[in-house]
Amino acid sequence: MLTGDEIFCCLGTTIKKARTHEAFRKVDFELPLEIGLLAKQKGIQNLLVISSLGADPKSSNFYLKTKGEMEQALMELHLSGLKIFRPSMLLGPRSESRPAEAAGQILMNALSLLFIGPLRKYKAIPATTVALSMIKVANSSDSKITYESEEMADLVKLR
Repeated sequence: MLTGDEIFCCLGTTIKKARTHEAFRKVDFELPLEIGLLAKQKGIQNLLVISSLGADPKSSNFYLKTKGEMEQALMELHLSGLKIFRPSMLLGPRSESRPAEAAGQILMNALSLLFIGPLRKYKAIPATTVALSMIKVANSSDSKITYESEEMADLVKLR
């Protein structure tokens, strides 16, 4: 029997790794929704899920559209403790080789000083910062639903 106070859903893949749009959608839409439905069925109201900066169900970009549709479907479950985290590019070590992503991380780090003001949300964020912000939000009574990268970074700084 599944019991608990909250569920952390940190699933995600890439289209390259999934190889098809259908396989990508299974991981990034269907599985988080199944987890949300299970949480609702078991009376677990707090679901914390990682999405993506720019998630929008109306986007013409398949990745961002899928993430937006996942967010929308989870919101329709009416879980009182749904929290959605929308990080920018995630920084940190990977177990598999991703040359393009590694180059992107280097570029994002080099340009990080330019991401100020309204551009701050596009600044790459360490995966550990996302994880720590999720824990902090899980242990708070904040009524906010969505958290962008810069908000996650601020939450961790306030520790």
